Amino acid sequence: MLTGKEDLLQALVEAYIMEKGTKEFYGQAASKSGSAEAKKSFADLAAWENKHMTYIQSLYQSILDDRELEEFNTFSKKAPATVSEGGMPVKDLEKRIEKYAVKNEGDALSLAMNIEAKAYNFYKGLAAKAQDDQAKVIFEELMAQETKHLEQLNVMKNKIASK
Repeated sequence: MLTGKEDLLQALVEAYIMEKGTKEFYGQAASKSGSAEAKKSFADLAAWENKHMTYIQSLYQSILDDRELEEFNTFSKKAPATVSEGGMPVKDLEKRIEKYAVKNEGDALSLAMNIEAKAYNFYKGLAAKAQDDQAKVIFEELMAQETKHLEQLNVMKNKIASK
């Protein structure tokens, strides 16, 4: 779990693992959702997280000047996906899906906004505590990406409300 005391490479590895956990959760949520709209929303969210993972991977490999994709792919397959972006265990998120049935796109978007807001606050806290200046920049960039996600989710939610 990230604390803000990591060096840049460790921060990237931990961020990658959290993005992977969130992506896998959104994929599972899509399969358990009660409507086609909710399934699509969660599938789209999983795709966003996949883009974050690709971004983090490219940063990691460029820092190491390592263009060898095979090693990173091996790491990616073995990396646990037990924690989501906001530091919330994926198991806890899965219980939420089961407890609060996601019946429509609005429910899916509300849950996603909650997750993305927690992720933003988590990265904000890490940026404030970061002892490595480069790690701080990464945390701030991840905050900016979470802000974009929240904005996009809000636009999607407003579209639903206006239907």
